[in-house]
Amino acid sequence: MKVVLQNLTKVFPSRNKKVNEEVVAVNDFTFTIPDGKLIGLLGPSGCGKSTTLYMISGLQKPTGGQIFFGDDDVTDLPTENRGVGLVFQNYALYPHMTVKQNILFPLQNLKGADKMSKDEMLERAYYAARLVQIEDLMDRKPGEMSGGQQQRVAIARALVKMPRVLLLDEPLSNLDARLRLQTREEIRRIQRETGITTIFVTHDQEEAMSISDMIVVMKLGVVQQIGAPQEVYDNPLNLFVAKFLGTPPINVFDGKVAGGKLYIGEEAVLDVAGVEDQEVFVGIRPEGFVLDDNGPMSCKLSSVEVMGRDVSIVSENAASANPVVRSIINADNKIDYSRENVQFSLKPHKVFLFNKETEERIYFEVK
Repeated sequence: MKVVLQNLTKVFPSRNKKVNEEVVAVNDFTFTIPDGKLIGLLGPSGCGKSTTLYMISGLQKPTGGQIFFGDDDVTDLPTENRGVGLVFQNYALYPHMTVKQNILFPLQNLKGADKMSKDEMLERAYYAARLVQIEDLMDRKPGEMSGGQQQRVAIARALVKMPRVLLLDEPLSNLDARLRLQTREEIRRIQRETGITTIFVTHDQEEAMSISDMIVVMKLGVVQQIGAPQEVYDNPLNLFVAKFLGTPPINVFDGKVAGGKLYIGEEAVLDVAGVEDQEVFVGIRPEGFVLDDNGPMSCKLSSVEVMGRDVSIVSENAASANPVVRSIINADNKIDYSRENVQFSLKPHKVFLFNKETEERIYFEVK
């Protein structure tokens, strides 16, 4: 099911009666979510991603704009008539019911032409349980299960009605690291098997990038960038997107362009032909450094962290906006730990320039 958001806006009234200042949670969001794709809504707390999800589900009414499922305008349609499955962060399972009863519950409330026989409901419930691999746990109650198992029950309950759109609101945040990894892989598998258009809300960029067909990066209710995860990572439109995506995060420096060369501190580190002379923010991905004794960029060596196939060089640079500079290099490189400074050359396609005032991307030709 294709989902179309047109100029979607949500404004909340001020909580402070003395200062009548409205809060714009989502501001003029326009986007078409293709049929059968998994889309990640990504951003820090308060960016409007959950509010967007709740408007799509019908739990919140937009202040402005429209929502279409296919060609149907569902902007004013009640939640129960939209054909959505919603999975919350806290699972919201009925503790006194078994797994089977929790999964069956949405089907038992169907009325009219949608009403199903007992056998049909059981068949559908066990199909949903098999999708999330909990068919052996149907007689347990939520209190007898792990967090990961409870999350699977919540997903099965959302899937059992075969929704037109599946909505997941930070579904992995209550799980430990290993379970998060396992469950996000399961979500991707289930989405591919069912082909249901899925919208996944998270503040964890690694989660969003690993399973999404496309990601939407938001900040303060405004969409910053939309695209395939790798494309957004490789070509951020502004400094916020560049800083938000990436583990370890991007290294940011104060720099300047003069005479077609990029300077960090007093060192000319890269040719940037075609860029006007100006002060800039410089973003360098950790993997953008190349250990080079004759390299143009020098940093004060702090420590070296061995991570198996890679090595993380931790260093300092007076122009860095961060306390330390992290450079990821291949473990085959030999590092002289006794040296005070370490020299780097840079991979041009891993270096990004941003306007000092607007923080928008400044493009230069990569040779």
